[in-house]
Amino acid sequence: MARRIVIIIYTLAIFFNAFGIYGKVYTRCGLVKELLNMDFSRSFIGNWVCLIESESGKNTSSIKYKANRSQGLGIFQIRSKDWCTFHRKGGICNVRCEDMLDENITDDATCAQKFGFRAWDGWKRNCKGRKLPLPLC
Repeated sequence: MARRIVIIIYTLAIFFNAFGIYGKVYTRCGLVKELLNMDFSRSFIGNWVCLIESESGKNTSSIKYKANRSQGLGIFQIRSKDWCTFHRKGGICNVRCEDMLDENITDDATCAQKFGFRAWDGWKRNCKGRKLPLPLC
């Protein structure tokens, strides 16, 4: 049984390395600093952090399969159906969906800012109407 688990883990590691998918799970403070460095408005950082925590758990390689056969990808859960295209640049954000799953969240953030945090159901469910100040770091 232990050998089987090792083989599965090894296979997954090869798979992720082959496709260049390297994720990162941010701390709350690390995420705040990263968003501020990308010129997110300081007054809305609490909303963006709440959205990210509710959508992906701050994990850049998060994939969630949706009922409409699309996927939510990356730290912002960019929708593969409309916002990006697999294997080539495309969609509303003109990005490759695979690029939403790596550690570099610059392209993810650029795409997310086109829509604003109000476009996400996770924000509406978990953040809307709450006092969301800038997290203390």
